[in-house]
Amino acid sequence: MVPSTVSSAQNVMASSASPFSSVPAPDPTPSTSLLDALAGLLLRRDVAVLSGAGASTESGIPDYRGPQTREKARNPMRYRAFTSSADARRHYWARSAIGWDSFSAAEPNDGHHALGRLERAGCVRGVVTQNVDGLHQAGGSDHVVELHGSLAEVICLDCRQVESRHAFQERLLDRNPGWLSRVAEIAPDGDADLSVDETIVFDVAPCQQCGGAMKPNVVFFGEDVPDDRTDAAWELVDECEALLVVGSSLTVYSGFRFVRAMAKRRSPVAIVNLGPTRGDDLALMRINGRTGTVLPRLASLLGV
Repeated sequence: MVPSTVSSAQNVMASSASPFSSVPAPDPTPSTSLLDALAGLLLRRDVAVLSGAGASTESGIPDYRGPQTREKARNPMRYRAFTSSADARRHYWARSAIGWDSFSAAEPNDGHHALGRLERAGCVRGVVTQNVDGLHQAGGSDHVVELHGSLAEVICLDCRQVESRHAFQERLLDRNPGWLSRVAEIAPDGDADLSVDETIVFDVAPCQQCGGAMKPNVVFFGEDVPDDRTDAAWELVDECEALLVVGSSLTVYSGFRFVRAMAKRRSPVAIVNLGPTRGDDLALMRINGRTGTVLPRLASLLGV
């Protein structure tokens, strides 16, 4: 039975807060009462969703800070390094050429499909995602703000010509026959683990229009989110009465700021994530679990 008042959600949260103060078990199963409380909190409210990498790990895309990956040091490409160094760009594209097939073949998981159903039913207004994989759209969500862009596109740093990543992949492989025969561990965001010594021979394809350097059309670490995306995200969040965070540790400020804003105006924030997050102290509810497990159960409780 879905609780009909916010006070029911608050009562369950108060009695269930302590289990979420430490790193979770590998596959926690949230209680029915806690899921009931979350459904009650979101019922009859306009809800915006903020998603992070944890929403896509069950689709086979590694994250940077999840329980299984946080022990392994990751040094993601930074904007200044990419734009100022041909060697850095070569290293990036050599690894990306190996990781792309696996990344682009990923399919939406049960959590993505549940969010799509919730949007179609009017329970969710839209999704602001920090992910660059396009899986929310593939899972049925129509109103998606890709805060950090999309790996499905590449853009020239000079003339701003945009090309599909699939087409660019073909050009990379034409210049580097046999490159995919290398064995490498797949890393977050379509990357792969290769040493600098292994990538120094890689030949990067230039822009077809001007010969400039190509960059994935995503926001790198140290790069500003474009104003139009930020504005679209704020427009969605500001028109909603509650924020549901799914699969994000909220370490990156570009997402955390929305949690801070909602908490400041005393609008409820609920978090579903495997492991602790930066926003736990600001959330009215916190469910420790996998989004692919929790979100379908939430959708079912809301009659979707």
